[in-house]
Formats: sequence, structure tokens, C-alpha cells
Amino acid sequence: QVRFVESGGGLVQPGGSLSLSCAASGFSFQSIGMSWYRQVPGKGRELVAGISYRPGVMTYADSVKGRFTISRDNDRNVVALQMMSLRPEDTAVYYCNAGYVDPIYSADWGQGTQVTVSS
Repeated sequence: QVRFVESGGGLVQPGGSLSLSCAASGFSFQSIGMSWYRQVPGKGRELVAGISYRPGVMTYADSVKGRFTISRDNDRNVVALQMMSLRPEDTAVYYCNAGYVDPIYSADWGQGTQVTVSS
């Protein structure tokens, strides 16, 4: 079955960096776009970044452009999110899913990984 396992979150000071990783399984990873989303309590999930199956095609939320970088490893079925210059407003639970922008498996979210940016 479809499965997403996110890791790499933690507590970081403002201005710091974190690298998230998502291991995906149960579908044809190399043929599908992948995206990262985040959610804070009381709000819906929002798109952070997406990467197409086509090389070099990516999109980012305006709030993270220039600070976050999404990448994928089709040999390992992993999508990563490198986060730099973190801000308190980046605090959220981060999730990945298949799909470029819109999640394909919206009923199959992983447990997510908590990112907390605080001094």
C-alpha cells in the first residue's frame, strides 16, 4: 500500500537550518511528482514545495522561496526538503505526498515531522 515516512524535524533557532526526508513506497515514484506540505494547529495543510517527475521542474510557496530547496532521489524513492534561514512562522508539522502541488493520495498521509523554530 501507499506509505510516506517523514523524518528530520526538530527544534532549531531562528536563522538555522534543517533537512527533511520522506521515504515513499507503494506507487511508481519515478513517474509522479512529489510535494511537501505543512500544517499548524487549527489550519489546513498548505503546499510548501513541489517537484515534478520532469527534471528541473519545481515550485515553491512564496513564503519559502529562496530559503527552501526540494529535491528527489528516484533510486531511493526519497524526496528531501532543505530548509535554511528558518523563521518562527515556519513552525509546523511537515508532510510529503505524491503529486505536483495537489496531493494524489490524500487519504494516506504519513505521521509527519515536527519542525519548531524558536529561540
